[in-house]
Amino acid sequence: MENRELNKVRPIKDLKDMLDSSVELYGDKAAFLSKPKAGAAYIPISYKQFKSDVNAMGTALIDLGLKNGKIALIGENRYEWSISYLSVVNGTGVVVPLDKELPANEIELLLERSQADAVIYSESIKDKIEPLHKKSTSLRYFISMDREEDEGNLLSFSLLLQKGHELLKEGRREFIDAKIDATEMSMLLFTSGTTDTAKAVMLSHKNIAENLMGMCSMVYIDEKDIFLSILPIHHTYECTCGFLCQLYRGCTIAYCDGLRHIVKNLKESKATMMLGVPLVFESMYRQIMNQAIKSKGEKKIKFAIKLSNALGKIGIDVRKKIFNQIHEALGGHIRLFISGAAGIDPQIAKGFRELGVYLIQGYGLTECAPIVALNRDNYYKDEAAGLPLPNLQVEIDSPDEDGIGEIKCKGSSVMLGYYENAEATVEVIKDGWFYTGDSGFIDEDGFLHITGRKKNVIITGNGKNVFPEEIETLLNRNPYIKESLVYGKGQSDGDTVICAKIVPDIDKIKEDKEDNLIADESIEKIIEIEIKKINKTMTNYKHIKKISLQEEEFIKTTTKKIKRHEELKQ
Repeated sequence: MENRELNKVRPIKDLKDMLDSSVELYGDKAAFLSKPKAGAAYIPISYKQFKSDVNAMGTALIDLGLKNGKIALIGENRYEWSISYLSVVNGTGVVVPLDKELPANEIELLLERSQADAVIYSESIKDKIEPLHKKSTSLRYFISMDREEDEGNLLSFSLLLQKGHELLKEGRREFIDAKIDATEMSMLLFTSGTTDTAKAVMLSHKNIAENLMGMCSMVYIDEKDIFLSILPIHHTYECTCGFLCQLYRGCTIAYCDGLRHIVKNLKESKATMMLGVPLVFESMYRQIMNQAIKSKGEKKIKFAIKLSNALGKIGIDVRKKIFNQIHEALGGHIRLFISGAAGIDPQIAKGFRELGVYLIQGYGLTECAPIVALNRDNYYKDEAAGLPLPNLQVEIDSPDEDGIGEIKCKGSSVMLGYYENAEATVEVIKDGWFYTGDSGFIDEDGFLHITGRKKNVIITGNGKNVFPEEIETLLNRNPYIKESLVYGKGQSDGDTVICAKIVPDIDKIKEDKEDNLIADESIEKIIEIEIKKINKTMTNYKHIKKISLQEEEFIKTTTKKIKRHEELKQ
């Protein structure tokens, strides 16, 4: 924890410079581990091969007349997606990554809003894309990652790639020689919101290159690391931190077959690192601990943790030895988990660390390309979002008596603005400061703490601020609660009652009833008892007064954030 010096990182001007210099440094090393089809073995693809494919695809896109055009990109995490992204931004035009989970009408609306000239998509969503080919839209080409032949303006990605390689052999150099203006818009990213409210964030090469240098100076990543990519890659968190960052540092990226296959893929790829969201890590930790307790017994596990913690204090690290089975269950090579997209329960980070796996969290927004603050692998606080990136100023606007106010930041990774929405841009960027809409404070060591979204704050009748996220963390720690959503309800007497919607963990309740660990009461009664216990740990004005239970999980975005406003409308 005492090493606070920043890691040395090589300077990069833009993503083209990043790819060129990485290929010089890591040429024959595997940039990707890709599966030709699900269930097959991983096949390595070298840095040289990747650059050659990027150059070929960029050349072919320019040959189609797409220079300076906007090209939408939509599909699962795969090698073709990665080629497409850099072949657009490194010399062709503007890339518009879209969420493949959106319904067809929303995808159509976002393609219209972005004025895309072409779309590169995967077979799994062709039913949402190909019908647009008969409509008169701005789309001139539909490039399928899986189609084997061309049919009018429905093109095959592999044939286009082949064509590009031929054009390069003939000496075509428009893409290779393209000059990058690092300060102009090259990426157009829609924030997760409903289609009308989703804002289109304009980012430049400089925004992302600066963010990459900043985060890698704080967390050590090198060419020996293998990353398992599990989060949706259209999202800026995975795109910057789980794809571009790895190419910059010479790592290998292994694509996951899907969330159900994480453990299998960790083993197959020998992954050392993984980016995730709290939900993924929380369920992984619960599963691991439940299995360990079942096979060894709770007393033994608690004793092993105590013993290893005590030895750790005198510089003896036996965690990998004592918890060997757990490490094997995580593939045997994991050294670091990074959590983002929402705050993680500090107990989960501490729990993983006690088992010998570091878990750190960061905080960011699409508008900041995305990282704003990050815990370091050698200097961290589990309850904090992290330290501001070295090239960003982070301050608290109008702090209250507890030092809590809106988080604002200023620096080279702040977006250019919202596309065709000057009004919304002016609302959030004032005097060069970007106002995040999140509330938080900065402690005496410079760590940023997030207390919640400004718009979610519940104000009680006596003017106290209650952050629902804080109460949700306590609720979600309970073994009988799978998910929770806390909100305030105004009363006729002017007071506000704290309410919670809860998804109980029915399987766990059943299991504990069978093992006689809890009384054979109704699920409602069991949850009520647990809420009373939780209320005792909080000050009076934060007490939950009303609860409602539901079996189905809450509606979530693709990064597993609960769509709070949709849930509360119901």
